[in-house]
Amino acid sequence: MTGTLVLAGTPIGDISDAPPRLAEELAGADVVAAEDTRRLRRLTQALGITPKGRVVSYFEGNEAARTPELVEELAGGARVLLVTDAGMPSVSDPGYRLVAAAVEQDIRVTAVPGPSAVLTALALSGLPVDRFCFEGFLPRKAGERLGRLREVADERRTLVYFEAPHRLDDTLAAMTEVFGAGRRAAVCRELTKTYEEVRRGPLAELAAWAAEGVRGEITVVVEGAPDKGPEEIDDAELVRRVRVREEAGERRKEAIAAVAAEAGLPKRQVFDAVVAAKNASRAESAGRAESAGSTGGR
Repeated sequence: MTGTLVLAGTPIGDISDAPPRLAEELAGADVVAAEDTRRLRRLTQALGITPKGRVVSYFEGNEAARTPELVEELAGGARVLLVTDAGMPSVSDPGYRLVAAAVEQDIRVTAVPGPSAVLTALALSGLPVDRFCFEGFLPRKAGERLGRLREVADERRTLVYFEAPHRLDDTLAAMTEVFGAGRRAAVCRELTKTYEEVRRGPLAELAAWAAEGVRGEITVVVEGAPDKGPEEIDDAELVRRVRVREEAGERRKEAIAAVAAEAGLPKRQVFDAVVAAKNASRAESAGRAESAGSTGGR
């Protein structure tokens, strides 16, 4: 029998947010892998428990090397509990490598749900939360940061980012440049902690506020791009696109359907534009022929 890997969410601020199962799993696991063993010690002391199992460190610097060791423990039947400093393992924290390795070995993986800075910030932001995407941390270098933001400039879903306090002003300035000064956003600082603060407003306003300096752990929520509506294309352009497809070998019916889908228009509208252009071309040709005949008879 193989063991079980348990991913355990830990409080992002208020220790009383810890789920009851967290204490049970910490006390009973055969191995506790922690991002920071000192923070784990403070957590277990606050919960009033002592892990019976072996405690090992599992952080970015040793994640690749320690993963095979933990998989070996799991393969031998151990219950391995993985905790990070705050929130859920694997979400911008160590854990993905271990989960992937365990899954590959057909080892059971389960979780103790816990607080999440991503979901908490979304709920408090006042922005649409029916659809969202989590982008994690942006690159530190200015050029790479701008490039990453440009990749999602037209993203309609609400965007969620983590950011270090000393880079927040640069990040908000870059977002203002790429997304526009008026795009709504929320900066969530020190969530569930004593000095929790949620600052909402246009990106330009938030960037000016952050330039004065901000402390604490930061989650940024940004409104998705506005709906641009269907592309405005005149009849001449529709006819040109159909002609290009026909010249490439498509049948007219297929070309009309493809152009209509691209433009977000009814097929009948594109068909009528093609027919009108064809009739206009015929009328023009007939007019030239009549003019030539009239000239020749003089």
